[in-house]
Amino acid sequence: MKRIRDAQTIIGMLEGGEVAAALGTELTDTLAKLKELAGDRPKSKVKGSVSLKINLEVEAGTATITCDIDSKRPKPVRGSSFYWVMDDGSLSTEHPQQTDMFGGPRTAAERQQA
Repeated sequence: MKRIRDAQTIIGMLEGGEVAAALGTELTDTLAKLKELAGDRPKSKVKGSVSLKINLEVEAGTATITCDIDSKRPKPVRGSSFYWVMDDGSLSTEHPQQTDMFGGPRTAAERQQA
């Protein structure tokens, strides 16, 4: 009677080897994504994880094993944009209390509005 007690052997046999192959692919894909997100910046740290959950069901001396593979990867870091909020709720790229020195001279009416 052949007894299997080695976890590596059991995982390698699950679903005819498909679980081990899928786990390897998920590890590689997650590591590649983490490397991409970290970029070439020194001291940049990006974290993720890959989990293999082994579900066991025993009935009448038999075992049924199902597996779930899950990974967690951070979302890409997004940049930010800076604007000034005007009194009417609109946005401006120019400070509302500074004049545009390249816009040319303003009329007296324009100066009074500002």
